[in-house]
Amino acid sequence: MDMRKLKTLVDLVSESNISELEITEAEGKVRIVKAGYGVPTTMMMQPAGQMMMPQQQAQPHAGEAAAPVAEAAPAVQAGHVVKSPMVGTFYRSASPGSKPFLEIGSVVKEGDPVCIVEAMKIMNEIEADMAGTVTKILVENGQAVEYGQPLFILE
Repeated sequence: MDMRKLKTLVDLVSESNISELEITEAEGKVRIVKAGYGVPTTMMMQPAGQMMMPQQQAQPHAGEAAAPVAEAAPAVQAGHVVKSPMVGTFYRSASPGSKPFLEIGSVVKEGDPVCIVEAMKIMNEIEADMAGTVTKILVENGQAVEYGQPLFILE
């Protein structure tokens, strides 16, 4: 897809009430999602046949010692992780003065509301995707969250 056409599509999304636009053509697929404050975000994807394979690490020669590789391994949490289904602002309660949906030690059933994520001025009630007991609350009230970010740990 040429850049002029892509720019036209980005302008169309930013100037309209459209929040998301996805176009698939022979050259590939383009998805434009309007982010907060009216600034569109563009993601271009290649057709499946043109996907790049990850490069394999070079193997050290027989006479050389392999250098230790320090990788930051993410901390593994015990239990089920409830993740944010969207980008937005995390709130533990329905309104500023009300009681939080959950505390550490709270028992929840599948489908119970656990928090609110505000996205584009819409308050989205997030529900538990399984039953369990809250062992950790990983996000502070009023904190911005990303898609897939862990919010709670249930056991």
